[in-house]
Amino acid sequence: MKTTPTIPELWQQVDTTALSGTIMIIGGVDVGKSTFARYLFRRLAVQHGRVAFLDGDPGQSTLGLPTTLTLQLCREGEADFPPKGNLWRRFVGWVSPAGHMLPMVVGAARLVEAAQQAGAQAIVWDTTGLIDPAQGGVALKWAQIELIRPAVIFAFQRERELEPLIGPLRRSGRVAVVELPPSPFVQPRDFPTRQRYRSDRFAAYFRNADLLSLRWSQWAVFPVPHFVHHQLVALEDRAGFTLGLGIVKAVDPAAREIVLLTPLRSLKGVNMLHTGDLTVDPETFQEMRLPRWM
Repeated sequence: MKTTPTIPELWQQVDTTALSGTIMIIGGVDVGKSTFARYLFRRLAVQHGRVAFLDGDPGQSTLGLPTTLTLQLCREGEADFPPKGNLWRRFVGWVSPAGHMLPMVVGAARLVEAAQQAGAQAIVWDTTGLIDPAQGGVALKWAQIELIRPAVIFAFQRERELEPLIGPLRRSGRVAVVELPPSPFVQPRDFPTRQRYRSDRFAAYFRNADLLSLRWSQWAVFPVPHFVHHQLVALEDRAGFTLGLGIVKAVDPAAREIVLLTPLRSLKGVNMLHTGDLTVDPETFQEMRLPRWM
């Protein structure tokens, strides 16, 4: 592969000849996980005929939309990023794993399953930067590892912050662990920068959106049929994959009708409305978390 200034030499020395199956990438924020994931994906796409990229970060997604987990396949013979093959999404309902651990675990498992059924020889899985045990980071990663059983884990740590997770894995030998130092080329991003990134992703997605009216009594609604102005809603198919997102523009409780701003042009294939725990302003595209009691 051609050397570029942003690719550390240690990354270029990673032997990919035997890499296949699910390849999980873990580490805190601003360590270079996503850059490495894209780099590894391109190398594997050249090596294998069919490779998938799993964007497992609902907040700082590189491939998908905020609030979602996204899987996309490459086309055979192509090593471009983003890939141009089939795509699947799962709705998490918020821009962080906090309070949404189970959707993170189930969503990732369902997407890996979809990739395997589609014949992917390798799945590059970029994860969130949540690793703090006190915030559930270790429990989340451990549950995902136990359920999905990746073939190998690439672990980026500055000091020993990942030891509560990779220490037991290293000693038990359950999963192969490759440890790498953070990239020296990482540009740290503060909270306003990360929030602006999400707003830009939402703005691009809804750029060509139009209004779509629907009677929610015609579909299943999860968790309950209670809609809030500007609430983000996922329109899901029968398998639980997200066909599109919508922003609630109007609600008529008496008629059980809502008006959504969405790029979807029809409701074909929609099986369920999945309400999110946030609102998205249709002008600024900034998100705001809804109270949990709603």
